[in-house]
Amino acid sequence: MLNPADRWVWDFWHVQDGSTHHLFYLQAPRSLGDPHLRHRNATIGHATSKDLVNWTELGTVLRPGGPDAPDATATWTGCVVRADDGQWRMFYTGARFLSPGADGNVEVILVAVSDDLHHWRKDSSVVVRADERWYETLGSSSWPEEAWRDPWVYRGDDGQWHMLVTARARHGDIDGRGVIGHATSDDLHTWNVHPPLTAPGQGFAHLEVVQRVTVGERSMVLFSAHSAVISPDRITAGGRTGVWIAPWKNTIDLSEAQNVGASDLYSGRIVSTSDGPRLLGFLLDTDGATPLGISDPEGFDRATIASGSEWTPTSF
Repeated sequence: MLNPADRWVWDFWHVQDGSTHHLFYLQAPRSLGDPHLRHRNATIGHATSKDLVNWTELGTVLRPGGPDAPDATATWTGCVVRADDGQWRMFYTGARFLSPGADGNVEVILVAVSDDLHHWRKDSSVVVRADERWYETLGSSSWPEEAWRDPWVYRGDDGQWHMLVTARARHGDIDGRGVIGHATSDDLHTWNVHPPLTAPGQGFAHLEVVQRVTVGERSMVLFSAHSAVISPDRITAGGRTGVWIAPWKNTIDLSEAQNVGASDLYSGRIVSTSDGPRLLGFLLDTDGATPLGISDPEGFDRATIASGSEWTPTSF
């Protein structure tokens, strides 16, 4: 478990290079006192491990930019992929709050480049933004932020790079606009933004920390949602704060989305290992707001998923 005494750590992303697991994670000093303040003070830390249990922290790899930078306030959740040229690309969220006392902020996707996963340099030429043709932007509704964060990048069967993004549609009920945004690229540099892969009105104001996963022959999407952004209907049906999973057939079917893993686990990631897929997340205190560190890995199989859905008992 990764839980430093002097910092809160929460959202994270993983990449493996040889036998070494690299974990990148959001961190903020506990000296802030109020855990809610961590979001405006987030930097990106780095740790390595051989077993996903015992971690060696290696310090901070990315910090916010200058006052006018798109990551002026904080560096938020991302992912790491290896490009065709052998370099590593970290796609991460840049957050810029418009004023110290207000919630209004603009989120964009930025990138940093590394030769060794240890030393990173920002590439300011790559900025992926919400496209107002399909996505809610700041000021277009009463929602206080321009949500465009938590990128998950992968190579598709079509040979293109695909990016999944936490986003909000520009239409629909204000509390149900959460969608999975989508962009594609041939070279990880120039990105084309497309309509969302899910429709609004599915019972979420946000679908956070999205990951596309394949277990056996089943493709799925993993995401997290807090009770504050889950519709009353889903809450009544048993939905709760935590990690969620939904099948990805030809399309992502959020009507079948359900919780997976423990109720105190958030921002889950599935990591492939020689012993099969493992689920990690960060642990939440009983207040639902204070992070208690990044969990040890749990086995991920049919028993992990709550019963009650048509597809889960025979999915794997």
